[in-house]
Amino acid sequence: RSIVDQAVKDRFDCDSSGEIICLPSGGLPWKSEVYELEHQYKIDPLIKYVLYTDQAGMWRIQCVSVEGKAFENRLGLPKEWRGVRDADLEKICGVEGATFCHAAGFIGGNKSYEGALEMARVALKKGGE
Repeated sequence: RSIVDQAVKDRFDCDSSGEIICLPSGGLPWKSEVYELEHQYKIDPLIKYVLYTDQAGMWRIQCVSVEGKAFENRLGLPKEWRGVRDADLEKICGVEGATFCHAAGFIGGNKSYEGALEMARVALKKGGE
């Protein structure tokens, strides 16, 4: 919990919107902790994306779901990215190193932290369209 707490506290260091947090690695249970911390710290606007690395070292961008609705995202990844991979995704999203976006738009990947962060920033600006 302390790792997620620190990521929430440092959210403006990750991105000036405060809507993106970065965890040092994947595999941490973070969803319920994010909801609890948002209530505790009275966070507004709510966190939309969580960045972390997977077991292979790829960076992931995962959408935060609506509290109590596991399959409804607060802000999904842009529709035109969904189901697209590698060079095609790089071209569509305009972010170097983009590797995939799940067809449901809840998770994507990039080869670098900077790329995953840029994908999250672009997705925020697009508003999930």
